Amino acid sequence: MPKSNTTGSVKPAAKYDKIKTLQPAKFRRLTGVKPPIFVQMVGILKRVEKQARKRGGRPKLIVEDRLLLALEYLREYPTYFRLGQSYGVSESTAWYISRWVEDTLIKDKRFALPGKKALLKSDMQFEVILVDASESPVERPKKDRSATTPGRRSAIPPKAS
Repeated sequence: MPKSNTTGSVKPAAKYDKIKTLQPAKFRRLTGVKPPIFVQMVGILKRVEKQARKRGGRPKLIVEDRLLLALEYLREYPTYFRLGQSYGVSESTAWYISRWVEDTLIKDKRFALPGKKALLKSDMQFEVILVDASESPVERPKKDRSATTPGRRSAIPPKAS
């Protein structure tokens, strides 16, 4: 049953409440991250949200659900409309939440990928294979006279003029 807040409006039940009791293997299968990493991500998001000066109303989703929304988008690439419907927010809010979570986690150095310069400085060797599939010929059956049945000209009725 949906929770009712103090203003009387209906708030959808938190999705995180439903999945937080899953076994670690099933949790990772669903979200793509292990529970300790998820908790670490939530801590970063809560710290940043607390530091930011908030104006306006309260967010519709708790931090855990916002992270789940972003992870679901990154894992499955559904439309923002479908995500919004699933989490009880608008399409634009789903996009905004996804961008905020991604940007916030990238700004924290624990979840940022190394840049191009760092990769060039490393002594790790990469093996690159390029496949050019842009000009591959389309396979079509060969035209063969024996495969077609020629029609007689007399069998074709003349055009009415």
